[in-house]
Amino acid sequence: MMVNNEASLKECTDTEHGISVCMLASGSKGNAIYISNGSTTILIDAGLSGVELQRRMASRNISPGDIDAIIVTHEHADHIAGVGVLSRRFDLPVYISAKTMAAASTRLGKLKTVVNFDCGSSFDIKTLKCHPFSISHDAQEPSGFTIQHNGFKLGIATDLGIATGVVKTHLAKCNLIVLEANHDPEMLIKGSYPWPLKQRIKGRTGHLSNEDTRNLVSEIRHDGLSEIILAHLSEENNTPEKAVSMVGQALNNTRTRLSLATQDECGKIVRLE
Repeated sequence: MMVNNEASLKECTDTEHGISVCMLASGSKGNAIYISNGSTTILIDAGLSGVELQRRMASRNISPGDIDAIIVTHEHADHIAGVGVLSRRFDLPVYISAKTMAAASTRLGKLKTVVNFDCGSSFDIKTLKCHPFSISHDAQEPSGFTIQHNGFKLGIATDLGIATGVVKTHLAKCNLIVLEANHDPEMLIKGSYPWPLKQRIKGRTGHLSNEDTRNLVSEIRHDGLSEIILAHLSEENNTPEKAVSMVGQALNNTRTRLSLATQDECGKIVRLE
C-alpha cells in the first residue's frame, strides 16, 4: 500500500484516452468532483458557492465553460449550494433524480435544463457512461456513481451509513474510488456534537466510520485498483492520520495508493490511463 496526502496517479493535462479527476472540495462545508476524459467534462455535485468553485477550478486551469453537465447525488446543501448558480451562469444541464429534484428545487432555483435519472439505470453524457446506484443516507433518493470510459471505471460513494451489497457490487472492479471515511467512532462519541447528531452520523443512514471503510475496502480491493481517495472526513470527529492508518490496514501488501481529499483546498488533477 502506498500513501500520499494528495491524489497520486499521473498528474497531467492531456486527457485524450484516460479519465481525469480533481477533488474540488470534500467535507460537510461543501463537495464537488471534476471528471473529464478530454471530450466530456462533468461535475459530481457543486456544494460550494459559484464564486468559490470557479476560484478552485481556476487554480487548476479548469474552465467552467468546458463543463458539459452537473450531476447531483442528493439534496443536502453541502452538495447543491452552487448547482443553480453554475447551471444558469454557464447554461449547464443538471442531471438529478426526480425525488432529489423535488426536495432541492427551492434551493436550486430555476434551471433551464433538467434531466431526471433513475437509480440503477445508466445514462450517457456525451462520451462518459454514468451509472447511479442507491446508497443508504438520510436523503430522498441518494446516489453513488460509477463513471466509465475507454475501459476505465471510476467509483464514487460518499455520504452513506452502511456499505450495502449494492454498493459493493458497483464499486467492484473500479480502477479509482472516491470513498467516504467520515469519522473515528471514539472521537465522535467523546466529541461536542449533540447526542441526536451523533446517533445520526453513526446510524445506518449517516456516514461511514474509518473502520467501516477499512472493512469495505478489504472486500472490494483487487489488482486493478490504482487509487482510493478518502473523502468527506469530519473536521471535528476524524483526523487524516487516523483515516489513513485505519483504511490503510486493508491495503497492506498491495500497490493501491491511498490519498485524501480536503475541505479547504482542491486536490491535483490526476488521471487513470
